[in-house]
Parts: sequence; structure tokens; C-alpha cells
Amino acid sequence: MAALNQTSLQPASFLLLGMAGLEDLHAWLSIPFCLMYVVALLGNFILLFVIVTERSLHKPMYLFLAMLAVADLVLSSSTVPKALSIFWSLSKEMSFHSCLTQMFFTHLSFIAESTILLAMAFDRYVAICNPLRYATVFTHVMIAKIGLAAIARSFCVMFPTIFLLQRLPYCRHSTMSHTYCEHMGIARLACADISINIWYGFATTLLSPGVDIVLIGVSYILILRAVFRLSSKDAQRKAVGTCSSHACVILMFYTPAFFSFFTHRFGHNIPHHVHILLANVYVLLPPMLNPIVYTMKNKLIREKVSQVL
Repeated sequence: MAALNQTSLQPASFLLLGMAGLEDLHAWLSIPFCLMYVVALLGNFILLFVIVTERSLHKPMYLFLAMLAVADLVLSSSTVPKALSIFWSLSKEMSFHSCLTQMFFTHLSFIAESTILLAMAFDRYVAICNPLRYATVFTHVMIAKIGLAAIARSFCVMFPTIFLLQRLPYCRHSTMSHTYCEHMGIARLACADISINIWYGFATTLLSPGVDIVLIGVSYILILRAVFRLSSKDAQRKAVGTCSSHACVILMFYTPAFFSFFTHRFGHNIPHHVHILLANVYVLLPPMLNPIVYTMKNKLIREKVSQVL
């Protein structure tokens, strides 16, 4: 009976309103969203194709970049198609379990991408600070293990949120002012205490991307210290050049994500549609810009992509 009552308090579906307060602009907002999503798809698929088919790119740095492209595709494809469907008034409804699935894959791909960025920072640290050990540390087996570890870590972090949301009663509350389903957006519709959800979300943010960005920062401090000890200016410039594209990607990935996270929790005076816009920026902007940055910054990738095009 308790299980039956719990099920009856879960909505059959959620109604996603998009950017509440900007409904009149939905058609116009769909244009940049659609263009950015198309660029993200093309850029990441071309990058994947070039890395997979070109044997000269079967090196650790490029294999990590391929993993990053897969994570970007999952991150953007988990959210943007539904956002466009809402903007174009095709379908604003999403079943309860579909909503949980979308939430799971969105956050899973975000944590996996954060883990991959950390692995790429460690890759650059070993390449610059301990180059003699690079070939023995970053073997293909080790890279495969890092990829599996990124997936396993993301799964272990996000799997409990499904049960944390399923246990809550929603008392027929099914209207969500958002373009996609995310953990706290769903939890706030519940008519019960959500303290566990709040603290779990806060803890996972600090212990997953939070720890990653600290470790990335430490690795770059060690890298810069090693670079400035080099006697040759050309060697310094080359070392900085190999890290510049990764540093740009880190800034593009973490800046909107953490800005969205902190404004969502502490920026109560910020209009709600700004929160939603920021939440869409961090799932769409990095997937669009990452392949562009690496193509522009890396000569070898630029040459191979130009051959494909």
C-alpha cells in the first residue's frame, strides 16, 4: 500500500515551460540554440572521425580529445533537442522516467568530461615535467582504464540521485520552468523535505568537478614552474603552446558551470530566466567551442581536418 501511494504521488509526466518570462522570445532563442547545436555536432563528429581514422593521431593527447568529443556529444544531445522542441512548441511534456533518464545522462556526461579534463592536465604535466616517463605512463591500456574510470566515477556519483528523486512525493506538482530536467529542478517540485537532495548535490559538486578543478590548478602550477626553469625561450613557448588549448577548454567548461551553480544557490535576486539561460550555456557552449579551439590551436589536427573538409 505504501508503494502504491508513493507511485500515485509521482506525476505521470512533467510539463517543461522553457524560459519562463521569455515565452514570446522562444522562437528567436531557438535560432542560436539550433545553430550552436549543429556546429557542436559537426565539429565533434569531424574531430572523432579524424582521430579514429588517422593513425598518426592515435596518441594519448588525441585519444583523450576523442573521449572529450564523445562526452560533449552526450552532454549537448541530452538537453538541446528537448529545449528546441519546447521553443518550437512541438512537445513540452516529458514522462517522469524520461525526465530522470535525461537528468542522469546530462550530469553523468558533465562529470565524465570533468574527469577527462583532469586526465588531460595530468597528461600535459607528465609530458612537460617528466617526459622520459611519458611513454611508459600513458600506454593505450592506461588510457582505456582512465576512460572506464571516468564512466564508472560518473555512474557512481549520479546513480543515487535516481533513488533520491524517486522516493519523494510530488503531490501532482508537474510544471517545471526549465528547458531540461536536472536534479534540483526536479527535487524542488516535491512536497517533502529535500535536505538530503540539496546536501548530496552540493557534496557531489564539490567532490567531483570541485576537486577536479583544484587538481588541474595544482598541475598547471607545477607545469608553469617547470616551464620557467627551461633555459630556451623557444622551448618555453612550445611548452606553453601545448597547454594553451587545454587551458582555454578548461575555462570554457568550468566558468559557466560554476557560475550557474553558485547563482542557482546564492543568487536569489537574479531573474529565473537568467538561471535557465546559464544552465543551457554550460551544456551547449563547451561542446560547440571545444573542437574549434583544438582545431585552431593544434597544427596537426588543423591539417587533418582541412583534408577531410
